[in-house]
Amino acid sequence: MSVESVKTTVNGDCKLSNGNTNKPYRIYVGYDPREDVAYEVCRYSILKRSSIPVEIIPIKQSELREKKYYWRERGKLESTEFSFTRFLTPFLAGYEGWAMFVDCDFLYLGDIKDLFDLIDEQYAVMCVQHDYTPKETTKMDGAVQTVYPRKNWSSMVLYNCGHRKNKILTPEVVNKESGAFLHRFQWLDDHEIGSVPFVWNFLVGHNRVVKDDPNTYPKAIHYTLGGPWFDAWKDCEFGDLWLNELEECNKVDEDKKV
Repeated sequence: MSVESVKTTVNGDCKLSNGNTNKPYRIYVGYDPREDVAYEVCRYSILKRSSIPVEIIPIKQSELREKKYYWRERGKLESTEFSFTRFLTPFLAGYEGWAMFVDCDFLYLGDIKDLFDLIDEQYAVMCVQHDYTPKETTKMDGAVQTVYPRKNWSSMVLYNCGHRKNKILTPEVVNKESGAFLHRFQWLDDHEIGSVPFVWNFLVGHNRVVKDDPNTYPKAIHYTLGGPWFDAWKDCEFGDLWLNELEECNKVDEDKKV
């Protein structure tokens, strides 16, 4: 599938239901103006390798505020503009079908179809259930590194948007509930949270590739501490893959202008 063939919208309140395989799967990507280039590379890497129709929708806080969907003040521990807006995914998807949320600091190496093929209707959400406690006190461009249970579970989530439990995620709830309630999925019972293989949210600096074990090679690299778009992380692990993708993405954009 060509990159050009898939439409990208912005906070489109899309109500497409992927129960119909002719309609695209919706992927909501967390957007922060400081990481615009990360978003573009994430988007490009998904579209480049996808064998199914997908619609990529950046979650932009400024537009959500204009629509009166988001109004909470930014807390000191929020490292990105999508720290809380991510939980509006089921609402933005019209509480229909399945939709995915992912942070913008991901690089996809696998076909997103393989991830959506893992969907199990019995679950309200599905994600990589990391057991992760960062040692660093800062990340990205100096943001405070916070430690809490189920850290990074919410960085890539498949949402069963029509699940009755997910209908609690209204703008009112997302704007008032605590980080603990939202990031730990406390609106759900544990048995309603499905597991996805770690290679779909491969944490740089935490997860490891095991030689001669293809099941450990990342399908989606997550530069959770910071990626090559930040000066301090130019030489991070797998940084060369991201920089190569950026170069290719820029070339495609240049070719479009010719």
